[in-house]
Amino acid sequence: MNEDNDLNESLKSENQNQESAGMSQPDANADSAEGMGEAAISAAQNSARIKSAKFFKKKKAVDDVQDEKIKELTNDLQRTRADFENFRRQTELQKEQYGNVVKYATINKVLPLIDDMERAIAANPDTLGPLQKNLEKTILNLGLTKISAEPGEAFNPDLHDAVMVEGDGENEVIAESLRAGYYYEGQVIRPTMVKVSKQ
Repeated sequence: MNEDNDLNESLKSENQNQESAGMSQPDANADSAEGMGEAAISAAQNSARIKSAKFFKKKKAVDDVQDEKIKELTNDLQRTRADFENFRRQTELQKEQYGNVVKYATINKVLPLIDDMERAIAANPDTLGPLQKNLEKTILNLGLTKISAEPGEAFNPDLHDAVMVEGDGENEVIAESLRAGYYYEGQVIRPTMVKVSKQ
């Protein structure tokens, strides 16, 4: 009976040792697994950081190339816009100059008709006298202004065209107006033809 009790005690003690050994074995394994898990997580995080750094480096390089391309295209656009503005201004200037040439050519062709009308009115004042006011109104509407050339006025070569000169004096004055001269839009389009007297 005592032997049986001793055997039971011995088995019990062995089971307890195994149980305690079994309990400590999983705890050690758990600590080891936990350490390995943290290392794996740390390695994964480092790998992610490296990949992220490489990605951002590549992205920065791509962004730099894109910024350079945008800058180049912006400069091209600005140059094209400036060229277009210059072309537009030049076209407007040419159009204005062409318009002025056409206006001046037209006025120069109208002036002989005005001269003929003035001579006709001067020759037949009773019949054509009423046309004088209409003619003067038309001249103003065309933008023409007569150049003053009254007898006794000082001769001005910028405004008067001397076709005859009389006398030997030093002062040149207008003796007679032979054909009217005109300003057109503030510029002399045709000087007045005059006879000059030197006094």
